[in-house]
Formats: sequence, structure tokens, C-alpha cells
Amino acid sequence: MIGRALVVPRARAEEVRRALLERAALRTDVAILRGEGTVTFPLRPDVPIPSDWGEVVERTFSPHRPRGPGEFRELLPWGPELLADLPRSFDVIGEIVLVRIPPSLETRKEEIGEALLRFVPGARIVGWDRGVHGPERRRSVERIAGAGGWRTRHRENRLEIEVDVERAYFSPRLAREHALVAGAVAAGERVYDLACGVGPFSLTIAQGARAREIVAVDANEEAIALLRSSAARYPFASRIRAERARIEAFVESAEPFERAVFNLPREGIKYAPLVARAVAPGGRLHYYEVVPRAGASGRAELIASALPPRSAWRPVESHSVHPYSPSADLVAFLFERGPA
Repeated sequence: MIGRALVVPRARAEEVRRALLERAALRTDVAILRGEGTVTFPLRPDVPIPSDWGEVVERTFSPHRPRGPGEFRELLPWGPELLADLPRSFDVIGEIVLVRIPPSLETRKEEIGEALLRFVPGARIVGWDRGVHGPERRRSVERIAGAGGWRTRHRENRLEIEVDVERAYFSPRLAREHALVAGAVAAGERVYDLACGVGPFSLTIAQGARAREIVAVDANEEAIALLRSSAARYPFASRIRAERARIEAFVESAEPFERAVFNLPREGIKYAPLVARAVAPGGRLHYYEVVPRAGASGRAELIASALPPRSAWRPVESHSVHPYSPSADLVAFLFERGPA
């Protein structure tokens, strides 16, 4: 049967699959197509797809004949009312699975955990993700299935990254973004990675071998320790200098660099004017924010107008990284500072 489809590079397939599930845009009655270097997802006809997720085309699909369950919900013998509240997506970080559980299903959290433990290959532990809190961005997480601790090694972009999901910030949904930013770094640039968490931006940029220097900054001492542990495995990571500091204290005396990455999506706007001062004339700022879809138009221009020196900044581009909630997206903005 012929139907609407989305073609993406194989490296982005899992990230896009989760995003499509979150939007209820993925058809499950026909089989996903896998080609040389690409994956083609069958789409529901009535769900809009952001233009930067991939190429929307028409393809011929065969009926789905799964060898096992296509979704973890198939492992739960529940009625339609309960299944309607079940999350469609979850995060896999190394051997750890994290899932958000709505209030209506809290009493069934162990059933959800056991289903995910069976469904995800190589999973060791399943956690109920209660969100990231506080200035050090620590995640509140409760074990609902499996055993062991919350530390693991996560693989992305040909890297192994040390992660402790309970003690330091990391999102597996940003793998493509880490690679995009690393690919944009020009030879000889100096880069600030502010609110770096466990350092995936810094490590991916260092792996690209073009940056002259990378300074990674986070207020969480354990995040910095995890970054240093990851960096110790790679000779190219000698370009990274990891520092524990609060952003406002660090940028007060920071020498302006050619590029800065600032990923603090819920609170970043409070610090963006300070961070902008750490970017040299002609330099670029990668900034991330959770933006309601209803208010996305004009947001880039509004942010640029708040960056000092006033009228020196222009938006270069923006794109949706992934859905954050039913009504909002995590959006990546790129700004350029004018010459002195």
C-alpha cells in the first residue's frame, strides 16, 4: 500500500521514532523500511511533521508482521481506557530506561516498569522520571523495575559518555543536536559549553578536532566529575577544560570566545544577556529554550533584541529539536553577534 512517509538518516532513526510516537504520527499497521543509511517511517496522513525532521515522501509499505511486540503497551493486558493514558515514548540511557508516568497510572508503575524491562533490549533498570529540579539540575527518579544503580555509559556519535541519571543532567534526545553543533565549529575556534551537564556537547566538539579550546562549565560538581571521567578515555579531549562554577560568576570575568553553547531550556532566558557578553564580535551563540507552539512566531527576534550589546545580534536560524510536551517544543536558536 502507498502512503505518506518520512525518510531520515539511520543515525537519527531512534530519536525521530520517539518524536513521531509522541505526536501519535507513526503508523504501526505497516512495516518500517530500512535502506542503506536511511530509515523510512510510515506516517499517519493527518499529523503535521516539522520540515527539519527529514524528507516527507510517498512510499509503498507492506503490512506489519512483527516478530515480537511493536510497542511495550502490547505487553500490558489492560483495557483501552488505561492504555489511552500510557506514555507512548521513553528514554534509553545506556542500560537505563526512564519513563514519565501520569497520575492516573501511578498505582500501576511496577507493571509499566516490568513491561519496559522486557521490551527494551539490554535494559537493566527502569526508572520513573519525576523531572529535573534545582540549580544543579538533578533528576528525581524512582526504580520501578530491575536492579542496580543509576550510573551507566551511554553511546552516541561514536562516543561513550559517563552518565549518572540521578546526579547530573543528560538527555539522550539531543544526540543529533550535539553532532550538528560540533559540525558547525570552525577550525581554530574557542568554544564555551555553559550549563554543560556531563559534557556531550564538549566531547562531540572535541572529537571533531577543529576547536582550539573548549571550556565546559556547570554548577554541579558531580556533572563535572563525570565529564572528566569520560574525557580521560579520549586523547582528543585534552582540548576540554572542565570547570565547576555558576554561570553568572563565570561569565563575569570570561574572555570572549568565538562560539558559545547554552543549554538551559527552562531558565536560560534569565542568563542569556550575561552569556551573550562571553561571545566575541562576529561570534555565534547556540541557545535552547522550551517554546510553546502557539508563541513560536517571532520568538527568535524577541530573544535577539534582549542580548547585549543591543541591536548587535541577529537570528541566523532556529529549529525544533523534539517535542517537550503536548503544547511545546524544545527549540534550538542560533544567533550571530555583529562585528565590533
